[in-house]
Amino acid sequence: MNPAPERTPEPEPTVAEPGSNAVPDSRLETSGPDASGAPTPGRAIVIVAAGSGQRLGAERPKAFVTLAGRSILEHCLDGVFGMHEAAQVIVVAPAALVPEAEEIAFRAAGAARDYVSVVSGGATRQESVRAGLGLLLDSVQTVLVHDAARALATSDHLERVAMLVEQTGGGVVPGLAVADTIKSVDADGTITGTVDRSALRAVQTPQGFPRAQILAAYAAGGDDHTDDAALCAAHGFSSIVVAGDPLAFKITTPWDLQRAERLLAERVAAAALASAGTAPALRSGLGIDVHAFDDDQPLWLAGLNWPGEPGLSGHSDGDAVAHAIVDAVLSAAGLGDIGGMFGTDDPRFDGAHGSVFLEAAVERVREAGYRIESVTAQIVGNRPRFSPRRAEAEELLTALVGAPVSLSATTTDGLGFTGRGEGIAAIATALLADIRAASAARPVV
Repeated sequence: MNPAPERTPEPEPTVAEPGSNAVPDSRLETSGPDASGAPTPGRAIVIVAAGSGQRLGAERPKAFVTLAGRSILEHCLDGVFGMHEAAQVIVVAPAALVPEAEEIAFRAAGAARDYVSVVSGGATRQESVRAGLGLLLDSVQTVLVHDAARALATSDHLERVAMLVEQTGGGVVPGLAVADTIKSVDADGTITGTVDRSALRAVQTPQGFPRAQILAAYAAGGDDHTDDAALCAAHGFSSIVVAGDPLAFKITTPWDLQRAERLLAERVAAAALASAGTAPALRSGLGIDVHAFDDDQPLWLAGLNWPGEPGLSGHSDGDAVAHAIVDAVLSAAGLGDIGGMFGTDDPRFDGAHGSVFLEAAVERVREAGYRIESVTAQIVGNRPRFSPRRAEAEELLTALVGAPVSLSATTTDGLGFTGRGEGIAAIATALLADIRAASAARPVV
């Protein structure tokens, strides 16, 4: 482990008492200078890279597995060192790989290596994070804890969490809406109920906290928790969940690794076009879907369940928005439409949710050599009242599509079948980039 950089001693901030979200005023003070007169970082990022990664099936610990020619840890550090505001970086690695982790981290840091440290981790994630927290500079007031396995997390994603911690004075956790239907089961696997997924989020990292709070939580210790927000909550420090980023998915299985490889290949292709001064070839697609109301069905619209509203008729769940988006992305890629891809009478899709069709269509589009750039959709109908849940629906669909989804709703002033309240129509457009053209444009080395 490299020694902590020399610095001018500063008073340790008051540690908040468990059960209070109060943060000392010094949280927002400008960082003081180090011995050379340069300002020391006010933020720190503890990167947990000590996991074994057994589910990945690799011979090496996960953070050191090769992804597109470089280690997962190196890709993670790209996002860290791309942030606008400098931060102290603490990498927690397996004891046997500390020298290799130091080499990787110092190379990635370049001129910022003075504020990079590597420490060996513990037997659990909580022990590893505690080891990293032990190296915090006195100047640090905002702490992010980040999984190295979320290697494609962007600099903007990291910076947004840090800024929100500083604005709110509490914990901040990025998360994505849950797309799948969630069932509760008993010990025998028998379904006991359906969980309301509108109140659920799949959380990501980095998880950010004021220094005083996370140090107090780790000082109090207790049972092991699966993430830092849970430990902080156990000691009275609450956190808020904010919109996450689909790119910040965790590489856990071989399938995740393949997905990351494909996404990185798309980045390389796009960069090659940009360096050549060539704009990627873009294709647009249009999708329209219409369903009549059916009082005997639950309403699923834009991926969300709408309790108390009449449902939509159809072979599947009748989600007109999801179906219109599927048609839009398929048509942009020249892959036909939802009926041709899935079949309107296929028993496998009886009652299937829109997420099933969206995920399959997105995968088909990527396999065909296209990247989805953006999607817009408009709902036409008198009900339900859409605006209160628009942000929730956009977050969910963005996660499913892997690109920004913008939604709106309108009525027809009483005209037509939608105006008479007989059903709902949805119109969607999709913009795709032709990655095949990008690949062809790459220079031969």
